Amino acid sequence: MAIRILILCTGNSCRSQMAEGILKSIDPHLEVYSAGTMPASRVSSKAIQVMSEIGIDISKAVPKHVDQFLNQPFDYVITVCDHARETCPVFSGTVKHRLHIGFDDPTFAEGTEDEVLEAHRRVRDEMKERLKEFYTSAIQHQPSL
Repeated sequence: MAIRILILCTGNSCRSQMAEGILKSIDPHLEVYSAGTMPASRVSSKAIQVMSEIGIDISKAVPKHVDQFLNQPFDYVITVCDHARETCPVFSGTVKHRLHIGFDDPTFAEGTEDEVLEAHRRVRDEMKERLKEFYTSAIQHQPSL
């Protein structure tokens, strides 16, 4: 049975979409979904751009509301922003583990176009590192899930 993971943030337009793409690239056998507590109308174009730079295509992703996942079972529900952690709803489906792995929100980055893109790349790279650590410690070495 595949390990099911839900990544939550507020808008489901940047961080949670990037995290979903990264985890799927680490292990394509994982069932990874992302959602938001207040979904945006579209995925951030800068998130799409910086993910494509590392060979991960999230261009067809669409923001989803967390409510559509509340009755589903998950091995992990991971919040990637403080607001989602504080407002995380109660799931009626089984959730084995709830984790918070927080990241800065690059959508609030200011400056030139290059500086804003660099903020997105920094968060992307932090995500790659921390989600790989999560995968290695929580999933790869725990086949009994």
